[in-house]
Amino acid sequence: MQPINHIVIVGGGTAGWLTAGTIAARHKGRMAHGFTVTLVESPNVPIIGVGEGTWPTLRTTLRRMGVSETEFFRQCDAAFKQGALFAGWTTGAADDAYYHPLMLPQGFGQLNLAQHWLADPDAANFCDSVTPQGKICDAGLAPKTIATPEYEGPANYAYHLDAGKFSAFLQRHCTENLGVRHVLADVREVRMTEGGDIAAVRTEQAGEIAGDLFVDCTGFAARLIGEAMGVPFRSCADTLFCDTALAIQMPYEDEDAPIASHTKSTAQSAGWIWDIGLPTRRGVGHVFSSSHIGVDEAERELRAYLGEGARDLPMRTLKIRAGHRETFWKGNCVAVGLAAGFLEPLEASAIVLIELSAKLIAEQMPACREVMDTIAARFNATTHYRWGRIIDFLKLHYALTQRRDTDFWRDNVRPETIPDRLQGLMELWRWNAPWMHDEFDRADEVFPAASYQYVLYGMGHRSAVTPGSLDAEAVQASRAWRENRSQTERMLAGLPRHRDLIRKIHQHGMPTL
Repeated sequence: MQPINHIVIVGGGTAGWLTAGTIAARHKGRMAHGFTVTLVESPNVPIIGVGEGTWPTLRTTLRRMGVSETEFFRQCDAAFKQGALFAGWTTGAADDAYYHPLMLPQGFGQLNLAQHWLADPDAANFCDSVTPQGKICDAGLAPKTIATPEYEGPANYAYHLDAGKFSAFLQRHCTENLGVRHVLADVREVRMTEGGDIAAVRTEQAGEIAGDLFVDCTGFAARLIGEAMGVPFRSCADTLFCDTALAIQMPYEDEDAPIASHTKSTAQSAGWIWDIGLPTRRGVGHVFSSSHIGVDEAERELRAYLGEGARDLPMRTLKIRAGHRETFWKGNCVAVGLAAGFLEPLEASAIVLIELSAKLIAEQMPACREVMDTIAARFNATTHYRWGRIIDFLKLHYALTQRRDTDFWRDNVRPETIPDRLQGLMELWRWNAPWMHDEFDRADEVFPAASYQYVLYGMGHRSAVTPGSLDAEAVQASRAWRENRSQTERMLAGLPRHRDLIRKIHQHGMPTL
């Protein structure tokens, strides 16, 4: 038997350190018995550092790693995220906007409230009818109070963060508290075994570093999974057209300016602009299709969005290669982060894919090489499914548009650009509101049926309702409407201003459980 005791992660950044921390925390008890986690990071390769949006899953990930939420806020320029506001995606009109919040609709799991909303022609917009979170965001409020313990909250939440500071924070935590060995060295060669596994990486500064399982976190370079293992890249550019991003850091006009507790995604002529509020600045960028608009024109759209204050600010250009590896785990090498693939950041899927992959590796860590291929096959099946569902969900935002003002929007509704599975579901949703039995019942699901409801009905889609079919649930639905109104009133009255809460966290900290 060839035991798996030495894990070597090549590459740092968010992907490398989240993976290292997740594995080390899960297997900390084994370290006294020879289990090691080593992260090899080049001192000469900068991290990409623009992934600033996360999912609520990060709360569980950080808690399991033993991270203090208070210290995370203090050291990572973090803010709360309660969802995303999509503006201009449906018609492009001035009042065209809807929320994809992080709270589920009232009674979700027991009652499909969307069907009852569809049956009421006088109902408010879908988000406000089923959850308080859109109004919380509109009011500039936080999802919790300073008296709420770390990682808890009456409203579901994720984070916005400074990716560079986050990586440095994770590095300190992993090396100081979780026993991760950190090696600063440039990998010059990958030494293979006769059987096709990776035996070791040869570095310039630290010599040869051997391992039993190698995790490729080398970003777009994919030094292990792509170069050494020869795993091809599968493009999805025929479905998701955006291939370039311009990023800028925008200062606030004054230190008391409101901090949005949601990501703003504003549609443009050939893409969209993200706008993320951190305590010290806004992170803003334009994601676009270079086959539909030139870089100069895209920059003009971005600077016009930001106004006069952005005229002289520097801007970074990033290329997006939409797609993923055909295989994520081959032999004793598994790819995580940008080495595995990348999609436009429309629903902040980059970091959550890192979390999910790291969690799967940690939980299903093979005991020996002899069972690794079986675990790899399971990992690949799950990860392929997740990437496919994220591609479907991102495309849904484009496929539902009513805009026909540019080639970009017209091209996005062509049937041949919409995945077959999504086309089938969209046909189903003409007659039924999305629900958990619509292929959303797997343990490895990434977006629940509720997320599809928020996008569908936020963008003006109307599913048919069979007369009389909802009578048996009428009392239950009325109770859910009342609870939503009551909860909305309580939260609007009791939650603090977002910036005020962040200041209190920096000054006093949050209670711990």
